[in-house]
Amino acid sequence: MSRADQAASSQKHDVFQAIADPTRRSLLQLLVDQEIPVKDIAGHYPMSRTAVSKHLRILSEAGLVVERKVGRETRYRLDPEPLLELKRWLAYYERYWENRLQALKRLVEADESVHPRGE
Repeated sequence: MSRADQAASSQKHDVFQAIADPTRRSLLQLLVDQEIPVKDIAGHYPMSRTAVSKHLRILSEAGLVVERKVGRETRYRLDPEPLLELKRWLAYYERYWENRLQALKRLVEADESVHPRGE
C-alpha cells in the first residue's frame, strides 16, 4: 500500500465530523494530558466498551488520537495537530464577527454623537 493510500485510509473522517459528537469531544478532553487504556476510558462513560471503541476509532481515523499497544492493552492519547485545521477555519469567522462588531460600535457611537442621551 502506498503512502497516499495509507493516508487516505487513515483519514476516513475529517476533524469536523469527528468533533461533531459531544461524546467524542469529551473523549478528547479526557485524553488531553494522558495516555489511557480503553478499559479505563470506557469507565468514564455510560455506554459499552464497544461503543467507546467506535468513538475512538472515528477520532483515530481523523488523526485526533493515537493508539499504542502495550501488551494486550490498547492505550490512546490525543494528537492535537489536526485541530489546527479547525483553528484556522474558526479564525476566519472570528475576524468576520470582530469586523461586524467594530462596525456596529462605530454606528452606535456616531448615532450617539448626533443624538446624545438625556436630551
